[in-house]
Amino acid sequence: MSATQKWSLGPTDGELVITTDKTGPAAKTGHRLTIDFEDWTGTVTVDGTVPELVELRVGVDSLQVRSGEGGLTPMTGPERVLARSNALKSLKASKFPDITFTATRISPTDAGYRLDGELVVAGTTIPKQVDVTAVQTDEGWHLSADTTVSHKAVGLKPYSLAMGALKVADEVKLEFRATLPRP
Repeated sequence: MSATQKWSLGPTDGELVITTDKTGPAAKTGHRLTIDFEDWTGTVTVDGTVPELVELRVGVDSLQVRSGEGGLTPMTGPERVLARSNALKSLKASKFPDITFTATRISPTDAGYRLDGELVVAGTTIPKQVDVTAVQTDEGWHLSADTTVSHKAVGLKPYSLAMGALKVADEVKLEFRATLPRP
């Protein structure tokens, strides 16, 4: 009989990064943002070595604009601060301080696992499927996942300016990389 265990990881074990794109007639003037989070916790409940539950909690206020690519000029420090402020407003961070994902259906794949669960952003819950690559090494498990999330799907309006001539594209890309140490 195998014992149920909980494995946890956070920012010291990896990174959770969002990249945005831009759209609209003035798109060439804006920046594609790379955003990361300094406060997140992932928990995997396993029975023996079989994952049964995966939970992720992200503190929205820990959002940091790492860089901005493209645009007419390089992104400055004050522009990163403004982009962060705009992102927090778009995500309704003062009312909804956390983004969560809970997967209760976990299926093995050739490269790892398919997680079927619920994503909650700004109070809106949507079904979300994420494929996680899991590679076992001497140190533990190297985990990675790439997915997209639509602003519209979670009821958010993408940030825009100049009457919509420049706006954040509807879909943002989420990248997750971490090493889950051996327990």
